[in-house]
Amino acid sequence: MTDGARLAKHYAMAIWRNILKMLLVFAAASAAEGADTRRAQSALVTTPMRAGSELERIMGKDARTLVQLLGQPVQDVREDAARKLQFANADCVLDAYLYPPGDGRTPVVTYVAARVPDGRDAERNSCIAAIRQRR
Repeated sequence: MTDGARLAKHYAMAIWRNILKMLLVFAAASAAEGADTRRAQSALVTTPMRAGSELERIMGKDARTLVQLLGQPVQDVREDAARKLQFANADCVLDAYLYPPGDGRTPVVTYVAARVPDGRDAERNSCIAAIRQRR
């Protein structure tokens, strides 16, 4: 191997070592930041509030009342007479499904699903409370 080839190999190895160091620093910083987010989200997953309190507040309500309680939805999907309103913040995503209780009647909330942004299920009462507080 010539001196020029050895020098090029040395510089290439130094560059790769520096790239690896930067990746390790970035991974450590991301893990620390993610731990704070996961701690806040785990409260939504595991901490139930009073039985049914927030959920009862929105079940059976129409879309207008939901918007008054939770703010503007981030998504409003309509299919025939059914409707899904999605509310979200940094801590949770709440899907409220509205169906008419009879022909020609206004759709009301009949089912609610909650999850944290990474997709894990969240406790519905806690999620509703978090969205209400941050609207």
